[in-house]
Amino acid sequence: MNIVGDRTFLEIPGGRTHELPPLLVKTSPDVNRLDKVVNMANRLIDEEEMIPDNPLDALASEAERNRRKMDLALNLTDQYLRFVSAWQWGDGVLEWIRQCEITFENRADLRTLLRADLWPHAGRASFVQLLHDKGVEKPQKDVNRGGGAIPPCALENSVGLRLTFRQPPPIRCFSDQFLLYLNSPVAESAYQAWAHMGPADPSLPPERFTFQVINMSLE
Repeated sequence: MNIVGDRTFLEIPGGRTHELPPLLVKTSPDVNRLDKVVNMANRLIDEEEMIPDNPLDALASEAERNRRKMDLALNLTDQYLRFVSAWQWGDGVLEWIRQCEITFENRADLRTLLRADLWPHAGRASFVQLLHDKGVEKPQKDVNRGGGAIPPCALENSVGLRLTFRQPPPIRCFSDQFLLYLNSPVAESAYQAWAHMGPADPSLPPERFTFQVINMSLE
């Protein structure tokens, strides 16, 4: 083992650079019909009574009340599309880790470096750390109605969302509290629980591995 600062790195035999499978990512949220998402957001607003009764509302026009409701529905839709985009990023990362494990298993000089375990291997956060060390960030695709770019998805939170949800649920399955406030805390807790279920693997030396990041979304 090599120790650099407070991190321990695996010692890999030889001096060659190992090519890992490509990381396949999607930049566009996989949502078939955006109008259905907006309609479900409108129903969520009604069911959760997100627009409270206000005496001043009596003075507001019907058009003004509808505008407020639509603004809120579009905000929830934006949050949902961010969730789907982050989930897809995490799904790509977990599939990449699985492919990397197969690669390690099939190479004699790498086979003994990972603990034998059942998928999804707890402690495989070393591969997530490798993405950090290699400076990998998800290519971003603007899905905001206002034109602003989506902030980069945190790797850990995206993986946590994929660990929590096997498939992205439709927006009607979420509460407004999850979409607006609880998304990140839930994802972070899921990732940390997964990453610390067993003894953590040492870090993989980034200079010894190479791989491609391929955008699978159709532009």
